[in-house]
Amino acid sequence: MGTIIKLFKSRFFIIALCTALLLSIIPTVLCIMGQGDYVRSAIQTAATPFQWCFTKIGEGLGGYSVYFRSLSDLREENEKLREELRNSQDKVYDAELILEQNEYLRSYLGVKAEHSDFSFEEATVIGRESTNYRTVYTLSRGTMHGVEVNMPVITEDGLVGYVTETGATWCRAVSLVETASAVGAYVERSGVLGVVEGTYELRFDGLCRMIYIEPDSDIREGDRILTSGVGSIYPRGLCVGTVSRVDADPATRTLAATIVPDVDFSDISKVMIITDYKVFTE
Repeated sequence: MGTIIKLFKSRFFIIALCTALLLSIIPTVLCIMGQGDYVRSAIQTAATPFQWCFTKIGEGLGGYSVYFRSLSDLREENEKLREELRNSQDKVYDAELILEQNEYLRSYLGVKAEHSDFSFEEATVIGRESTNYRTVYTLSRGTMHGVEVNMPVITEDGLVGYVTETGATWCRAVSLVETASAVGAYVERSGVLGVVEGTYELRFDGLCRMIYIEPDSDIREGDRILTSGVGSIYPRGLCVGTVSRVDADPATRTLAATIVPDVDFSDISKVMIITDYKVFTE
């Protein structure tokens, strides 16, 4: 109760009360005296700053609303553009895949046409194991598809190697640059015979060599080397590679040629396994 009495006696309360009375009485008296226009004018003048503030606030809120709507529209448009881009990329990928498949099919048919006496089983490289001593490729065909150990493996470019191990739905193969590989071969231009084998030193460069070449043989840089089909698991006429260098071996008094294989062993994805062919005999 004492607090309320102190409030009524305070200077602030008295001034506020007097101001409120004046603001109530003066407009009423002016209206009775016919001076209502002055009252409205005064009220309008007093309210103008507040109206301006409310207008600006409303404009600001309206601007934010437009901004957020525009931002939402932009996000929606960007999402549509991203979706269109993904669809375009998928179409490009599908087109590239079709072209790749068509190119492989043409190459495959070309090999079949060139070697009509061969029976093939197409396979995909599904694994590759590399060590310091050898590289082994795992292929997607096995005994269920008629694949057996020692069957030749090729691509449209040439000879890859041969099958060393089989499973029901898979097999493993090594390339002709590995140390365990050897294939009877001849020079296409001159018919010179020799044996192409892998060596530990050359395999790291993807190369192999042709040995047991008679010292007076007609073999030179740039000659193409093909499989001879004699005394080996490979049929005659498969492309092996190209001679890059010929050296004399003083120990054996023969020649040895360094061979660059036609196949890029670091980039093999599809191969053909020769499951049957006519054996060449001399």
